[in-house]
Amino acid sequence: MTGVKIALVDSGLGLLPAAVAVRRLRPDVELVLSSDPDGMPWGPREPGDLGERVLACARAAVAYGPDALVVACNTASVHALPALRAELEPALPVVGTVPAVKPAAAGGGPLAVWATPATTGSDYQRRLIRDFAGGVAATEVPCPGLADAVEHGDEAAVDAAIAAAAARTPRDVTAVVLGCTHYELVGERIRAAVRQPAAPAPALYGSAGAVAGQVLRRLGAAPDPAAAPSGDLTVLLSGRPGALPPAALGYAEGRLLAGAPARSGAVPG
Repeated sequence: MTGVKIALVDSGLGLLPAAVAVRRLRPDVELVLSSDPDGMPWGPREPGDLGERVLACARAAVAYGPDALVVACNTASVHALPALRAELEPALPVVGTVPAVKPAAAGGGPLAVWATPATTGSDYQRRLIRDFAGGVAATEVPCPGLADAVEHGDEAAVDAAIAAAAARTPRDVTAVVLGCTHYELVGERIRAAVRQPAAPAPALYGSAGAVAGQVLRRLGAAPDPAAAPSGDLTVLLSGRPGALPPAALGYAEGRLLAGAPARSGAVPG
């Protein structure tokens, strides 16, 4: 699998968990991280506008010759995945992100699905719960402000948003589905806020691991955590070559990626 490159697209830092999950499975993979600081957050945007921004980020990443593209954003996967696949596949595999309702429900529940206000109560999320929760009690929990707070590394705002969402979460849940990729960056803080005294900590279900496994399967590559960590990292900010934002270094995932040799960002000829 020498020289394989995987691109990831998100509005912002939500792509970090999936990027790290790929890097843990295959340290030798080159990564292209294409985010949209000029247009974030994507959630409140109209579907057509959102789709155009996702496509623009994807096209910027495709210029660097990846072997696969990951849409590391739940909202973008809902609204833009069909258009991306129509434009890029079969030449370039495109992998989307789906909240991990099915594996969470397999544990028996009850469970809570934490998501952005735009996603909470949407036809898409309710259909996902209906089709994959298997009759397990599932509560949708809106988390206003949490993704933005995570994106900007605002610790006080993160704590306030988590506390507010935890207060809306039933006390008996045994699992929390992280329905926004940004939330995986503060997963342990969410677990601590939801945990009840003298009760086991609830299980957390993010999408990063499943997405990483799926993109490797699409490429016909087996995980090899012992591979030499020689993969490069390219960062694109609304199509412009750049570096990981300072806020990324406030998270373990960002610090891990920052240890990779950085590319100049020049588009390969």
